[in-house]
Amino acid sequence: MKLLEAILVAVSLCADCFAVTLCSGTSFRRGKGALLRLALAFAVIQTGFLLAGWFAGSTVYSFVDRWAGWIAFLLLLYVGGSMFIEGVKGKEESKRLDGFRNVVIVGIATSIDAAAVGAAASMSDSSFDGMRLLLPSVFVVTALSVFAGILGGRTLGRRYGSGAEIAGGLILIAIGVANLCTCLFCSR
Repeated sequence: MKLLEAILVAVSLCADCFAVTLCSGTSFRRGKGALLRLALAFAVIQTGFLLAGWFAGSTVYSFVDRWAGWIAFLLLLYVGGSMFIEGVKGKEESKRLDGFRNVVIVGIATSIDAAAVGAAASMSDSSFDGMRLLLPSVFVVTALSVFAGILGGRTLGRRYGSGAEIAGGLILIAIGVANLCTCLFCSR
């Protein structure tokens, strides 16, 4: 895999991370240290799922292919639903990406496709050489997308308040529904 290909795959894998952090960033009030930890957590989870998928190969691929839409839907429904409810209630302090449990849930929801890509890569290329560029590319691009998402979401949150949080929750639910529909209708 060439560097440009690795970067393009990384950008496509982190699109969900960017969307989720953009939506969640509307209520993220923590400092730069928390933002750095959040970006690193997402990058580690995304890269870890890619690597785990590569090692597990076809075993994980068949499971991920069958259940990925449902898993992502349920996790994004949980996060998006809580964002929507808290936005309607008008809570100032949100905890979606402030707690370890929620970061892990969202990180997993946005990284399931990375496991599928890793499994597909292991089945199409028996050597680990193709992963040497892909792993660091996914790590860096994911971390950068989380930074951009949170900072962009903060701007939206300051400007539009709880309306942006409600919209963000609905968008996350819509992403989950879209993932589910894609898996249900494209796997047949």
